[in-house]
Amino acid sequence: MELQHSRAASNAGRRKRRTVVASLAALAVAGAGAFTALATSANAEEPEAGTTAVNGYRNVAYFTQWGVYGRDYQVKDIVDAGIADELTHINYAFGNIHHETLECFEANKAQGEGPNGSDGAGDAYADYGKSYTAAESVSGVADSWDQPLAGSFNQLKQLKEQNPDLKVMISLGGWTWSKNFSLAAATPESRANFVSSCVDQYIKGNLPVIDGRGGEGAAAGVFDGFDIDWEWPGSQNGAEGNHVDPENDAANFKALLAEFRSQLDAYGAQTGEHYELSAFLPANPEDIAAGGWNDPEIFDSLDFGNLQGYDLHGAWDADLTGHQGNLYPDPADPREPSRQFSIEESLAEYTGNGVDPAQLTLGMAMYGRGWTGATRSDAWGSATGAAPGTYEAGNEDYDILKNLGTEYFDEQVGAAWRYDGTQWWSLDTPQSVTQKARWIKDQGLSGAMWWELSGDETGDLPAVVAAEFGSGDPGPDPTDDPTDEPTDEPTDDPTGPPADDCTSAPWDAAAVYTGGDTASHGGHEWEARWWTQGETPGGADVWADLGACSGDPGPDPTGDPGTGDCPAAWTAGTAYTGGDEAEYGGHVWRAKWWTQGDTPGAGEWGPWEDLGAC
Repeated sequence: MELQHSRAASNAGRRKRRTVVASLAALAVAGAGAFTALATSANAEEPEAGTTAVNGYRNVAYFTQWGVYGRDYQVKDIVDAGIADELTHINYAFGNIHHETLECFEANKAQGEGPNGSDGAGDAYADYGKSYTAAESVSGVADSWDQPLAGSFNQLKQLKEQNPDLKVMISLGGWTWSKNFSLAAATPESRANFVSSCVDQYIKGNLPVIDGRGGEGAAAGVFDGFDIDWEWPGSQNGAEGNHVDPENDAANFKALLAEFRSQLDAYGAQTGEHYELSAFLPANPEDIAAGGWNDPEIFDSLDFGNLQGYDLHGAWDADLTGHQGNLYPDPADPREPSRQFSIEESLAEYTGNGVDPAQLTLGMAMYGRGWTGATRSDAWGSATGAAPGTYEAGNEDYDILKNLGTEYFDEQVGAAWRYDGTQWWSLDTPQSVTQKARWIKDQGLSGAMWWELSGDETGDLPAVVAAEFGSGDPGPDPTDDPTDEPTDEPTDDPTGPPADDCTSAPWDAAAVYTGGDTASHGGHEWEARWWTQGETPGGADVWADLGACSGDPGPDPTGDPGTGDCPAAWTAGTAYTGGDEAEYGGHVWRAKWWTQGDTPGAGEWGPWEDLGAC
């Protein structure tokens, strides 16, 4: 089936591969309608590391629970690859939902006998039981036998200590462990209980004591929020045995996200922290519609969403090669239109329904999907079946594939592949991800996401994207330092410098504006920084104030003449609780709930209420 999101938890062994990190330099791009055969190796300079490499863009990567076994991929491997400071978020995959209590839980229990084998399964040993030697540890200090927190949780905590801007999220569900999401989300009571259990276990860090590890507060400070990976609400396209309620899942999913947002904000009001909430977003229009994923209102709860940009095709169609992560539609695709997919078309399912692209990242794969028995080098040729893979037929790591056969790239389709005369593999390469990174910037998306880190041990792909993000203008949603605002942000003077008479058409709430478009509103000229619809100029960061349309400051948008008595000015580093007031842009703003770093007036549904000019 297309768009399966299979994340096999195989523990089969493989020999560790450690090579020198070398990112590919700028490569020649194929001409229109053609593809280019590329050399299998190239000399390149390593991109600069550091927080400036992200430049306001997210660079999110999944770290798998099971990867510490057969794959022998530890948190320290992120440091060794030199990409720890080029990532903004690490999503730890996965947390499970208990089939009886419908709560987050920890256990040492292998996949069971029931449908899809998920009931009661968990790996507390990998999470916080496994001891690491000094050589294996991020900190260079060996775990002691009696410390309450060990395992990957402790290694991630050490990684955060070395990289204070890094956020670590616990990802719930995934392909195998989404079975009980529908039940946990079914009622207000079940939602509240489920979210409370997850906050208690992962954010407060109250782990059950298992084999001497865990205890109250043992994991406090490890996780900065949740990544919701429900595959898929309302749809039968998930794993066999999943509970699905086609009539109610979409509404319950939306309510579940709101419950997470509410409880995270409530706890954040006590700790002074903002806990993030993200989600893994489907690419298949059928799954998007079934779960209401493109409802803009769910992004009132989410900080951002990661759009699946891979698994668009695979060896479940055993006799037809083709692209698994093509950026654009391929006119050569011979399948019926309903079975043809592209990243561009998937993104349109969201932005065309009013979702702000600045709340989305594009997911890319650190693995390829492949076929054997292929008789030609270009896509959509015949094959005899799935190519052999280390852990799964038709699936192989980028590390192994990057030197197989000859590499090809088609700029017009936005896809790369490799062919050795028999095996044909669709995968992302430094050249294809460079094109996608530039497309991310052009579309106003907030960054990239990767599944998953052990497939690219040297960090070639995220390093290439971080280098591309590091050039040019900052991204739409900076995450490294919320106080480091772009230089073209509106100043505290809402009138701006004098300008000529308005030449732009009046702003229209129903109109769609893209980056560079201008509109007049409230006696000012405004320029859109990225795609927007329905966001009022002066009340959203998407609009840059070009100044008053004439020498006079123009009417105050609120019609309030002001009182002349302003409270203390708003600062991004200050935590405000409900009822607190601050001055910003010549207006008094009152916090509706706890907030820190959220600019007053930055969004219609933000935490600030405009009380008028002062």
